[in-house]
Amino acid sequence: MISYLAAPVFVFLWSTGFIVARAITPYVDPNMYLLARFAGTTLLFLAIAGITRAPWPKGRDIGRHLFAGALLQGVYLGAGYWAVAQGMSVGIMALLGALQPLLTAAIAARLFGERLSMRAWSGLVLGLAGVALVLAPKIMASGAHVAQASSGHAPQWLVVTIAVLAVVAITAGTLYQKTSLARADIRSASAVQNAGAAVVALVLVLALGEHRFIASTTTWLSLAWGVVMLSGVATTLLVWMVRRGDASRATALLFLAPPLAALESYLAFGETLDAMQLAGFGVALAGVLLARSK
Repeated sequence: MISYLAAPVFVFLWSTGFIVARAITPYVDPNMYLLARFAGTTLLFLAIAGITRAPWPKGRDIGRHLFAGALLQGVYLGAGYWAVAQGMSVGIMALLGALQPLLTAAIAARLFGERLSMRAWSGLVLGLAGVALVLAPKIMASGAHVAQASSGHAPQWLVVTIAVLAVVAITAGTLYQKTSLARADIRSASAVQNAGAAVVALVLVLALGEHRFIASTTTWLSLAWGVVMLSGVATTLLVWMVRRGDASRATALLFLAPPLAALESYLAFGETLDAMQLAGFGVALAGVLLARSK
């Protein structure tokens, strides 16, 4: 039962991360939010692991889990949020993120011998094309380029480099889950990995001088959703699916997150949703079905 529900639940929850990121903008600095979110999820899994008496990683495995969590969530979200804050279009950042399944498939083939059929590769390419169609209006509206360096903004080359680093980080963090880390209990592993992500967020908060945290209903609801649903359920489901099967088949689901987020933005914020975007949603869905077919 869990196997059948894992994919749709993961896609829906992961897509809401885009909505949460927009909702908190007026109230909380991004890495302040991420620090509170990762710390809260760490405490949540500490409690779950303690109550259920889950075994804990030992010795060097603790460091490996901290590193994996730092890559999978801390560096990926921290670097991505920073790039957007420096002027990179959200659409371009989301499109870069959609390259992650292709990068995962290419690396997994070499490291773990995961061989994909031509149908699966075609599905991955089709999924990326669908995401591009969904995001095309936003990219064109933003001028389809990274904002030029201006007062208070980092140089363009640095912004692009950090954005690419974010994609590399989540790819590495995902693939790292298939190493010896897969033997660890997922409850205690989640606690340690979220702690690793919290360390990265703390470093970024201190380095960037972030301090804004305005208490509001939106702030607390977004934080609760992030702690329980995004870092708690969605990220744990991703790790669980990668452990159980091919990393490329699991990460192919990420193609559906931007299209679904576009639909959610239409419902929540009244953003436009035209025929091209709806067609892109269909193309992305077809690509995911092809990529995940056996």
